Amino acid sequence: MKFHTYTKFSPEMADAVDLQALLDKLADFLLQSGFAGGPSHSMWGDSGEDADRSLDALKQAILDALIESGQFTPDMLEALRGAEGEEGEEGQAKLAKLLDDLVRRLMEEGYLTTNAEPRVPGAHQPVVGPGSLAQAAAQDVQFNLTEKGIDFLGYRTLRSLLGSLGKSSAGSHDTPFLATGIEADGDTKQYEFGDTMNLDVIATLTHALGRTGSLAVPMDIDYSDLMVRQAEYRSSCATVLMLDCSHSMILYGEDRFTPAKKVALALTHLIRTQFAGDTIKVVLFHDSAEEIPIGALAGAQVGPYHTNTAEGLKLARRLLLAQKKDMRQIVMITDGKPSALTLPDGRIYKNSFGLDAGVIAETLKEVARCRQSGVMINTFMLARDRALVEFVKRVSEIARGKAYFTTTMTLGQFILMDFLKRKTRRVS
Repeated sequence: MKFHTYTKFSPEMADAVDLQALLDKLADFLLQSGFAGGPSHSMWGDSGEDADRSLDALKQAILDALIESGQFTPDMLEALRGAEGEEGEEGQAKLAKLLDDLVRRLMEEGYLTTNAEPRVPGAHQPVVGPGSLAQAAAQDVQFNLTEKGIDFLGYRTLRSLLGSLGKSSAGSHDTPFLATGIEADGDTKQYEFGDTMNLDVIATLTHALGRTGSLAVPMDIDYSDLMVRQAEYRSSCATVLMLDCSHSMILYGEDRFTPAKKVALALTHLIRTQFAGDTIKVVLFHDSAEEIPIGALAGAQVGPYHTNTAEGLKLARRLLLAQKKDMRQIVMITDGKPSALTLPDGRIYKNSFGLDAGVIAETLKEVARCRQSGVMINTFMLARDRALVEFVKRVSEIARGKAYFTTTMTLGQFILMDFLKRKTRRVS
C-alpha cells in the first residue's frame, strides 16, 4: 500500500509511539461487534451499524488512543493543536504523516493487512488534501487483523486477566488419578507391564532386601521387587466456546459481544501456549449456529436476532465427539433466553419473547444428550432475569456443570478461574 509524504515534519514522531501499547488501546476498536444485518434489519428500533473497518476509521481510532493513553510527545501535541494559516496547514500535515506512519508500522510489523489498493485518481483529482486520492483511499481501503495481530490481542487480554487473578499455575489439567510418568509426587507402586520405567531405586533395593535378607553383591533383584514412582495423571481437554451473537448482545447501549470475543482470544492463546494437546473451537449461535475459525473471530459481528441455544449445543456436541480427548467441555457465553429452534424439516421456529415451553423442552433435551455423551456445560450468563436464572440452574443440574452469573467486566476472570483451577463453585 502507498503512503503520501511531506517535507516539513519530524520523521521520529511515529517511532516514539509504543506500538504494542497502542494495539492494546485499539483492542475494542479492532474487535468491534457491530450488528451484521445493518440498520435496515433492526427490528427493535435500534440503529445498529456495521463495523467501520476503513483506514480512515483506523486513523481516527489511533488518534483517540494516543490522546487517551497520553503517548503524545510535545511535537505531536503541537501538530495536533495546529494554528491558523500556513502554520496550521503544516501542523495538519504533521498529524496526517504521523497517522500514516503508525498505520504503516502496524502493517510492517505484521499486525494488520489490507484487502484493496488505493484507487487511480480522476483526471482532476489531487493526490493530497480534501477530496484527494489519499482521503478517498483511506475511506475505501479496508483493513483486517492478521493471525499475528489476533494472537497478540489474545496474549494481552490473557495477561491482563491473569494479573487480576493473582498467581495462577498453568501447564496441564490436574485430575484425581495417578499414573507413572516423569513428574513424581513421591508415591511408589509395584511395576506393572506397560508402566513408564521411572524406577524408584531406593524402594526397589529395600523391597529386594526385605525379601532376601541379604546384602550380598550383586543383589538378588526379582521382577516383583521393581518399584516405580507415580506422577499425577494429566489429561487433555477438548473445548468448544459457544458465543451468543443474537441481537440482545448489543442492545440497550451495551456491547457484550466484544468482551466475549476478547475472552475467546485469550482462552485460545492460553490453550495454544500452555496446554499441549488441548483443542478449542468456536461456535456462534443466533437463529441457527455455525463453527467459525479463530482467525475469523475478530471480525465476527452480532446478528441475526434470536437465540437458538439447542442448535448451538447440538453442533458443539458433534464437534467434541469428534475429538479423541479424555475431557470434553462446552463454555457457553450468553445473555438471553432460548428463543429459536430448528425444526426437523430445517425450518427455524422463533419466539421473540423467549422461554417458549417447546423451545425450552428441546433445549433441555439437547443438554441431557450432552451429559450422556460425557460433555460438561459451564454457562456464563450476562443477565439476571428471574426466569432466565431458573433456566440456567436447570441446565447446570442436568449437565452437572456450573453456572456463573457475571458481567462483561468480570466475564474473563470467571472463565479463566474455571478453566485453570477447575473448582466447583457457584457465583451468584
